[in-house]
Amino acid sequence: MKYFKKLESENLYLGPMMVEDAPIYTKWLNDYRVTDGIGKTKDITTIENEIEYLQEVTKKGDYNFSIVTKENDQLIGTCSIMNINSINQTAEVGIFIGDESARGKGYGVEALKLLLDYGFNTLNLHTIYLGVYSFNKQAIACYKKVGFKEAGRIREAKFHNGKRYDDIKMDILKDEFYETNSI
Repeated sequence: MKYFKKLESENLYLGPMMVEDAPIYTKWLNDYRVTDGIGKTKDITTIENEIEYLQEVTKKGDYNFSIVTKENDQLIGTCSIMNINSINQTAEVGIFIGDESARGKGYGVEALKLLLDYGFNTLNLHTIYLGVYSFNKQAIACYKKVGFKEAGRIREAKFHNGKRYDDIKMDILKDEFYETNSI
């Protein structure tokens, strides 16, 4: 499939999510290794549901991107800037690498840097935040590597595989991002 390049880095680019990718997203959203980390384990996603979601997401005002490798134009995940508050210059981000073969290769950090640069520079945001469960060590390490700091936690707010985990809130300010990262 042909993807459109909106934001580009050394190894990947971000482009608009495509309805034609609904079967790939559906596969990922029914994979426990993906859904556990994003809090959607209980959900069952059909291709029809995903097509409907993709058709509506473009109307909502959020910024939703496909993460695609430059080497072979392979779709490996998604990331988003959502819940934008223009007055306070805040927004939330979300990211996941759905393609199992692409995990652990630094693509999450690279995509997140592109997304944050876009949020701070293009959308004129000041604070960007996210939520992550305490069992998701790989995601927490990714967020810290980019410069996110823990802002708080809701203790034992997530029940997962028979245990309770904290819901961690992390954030990053514009100047912190540019002090930590070169874009």
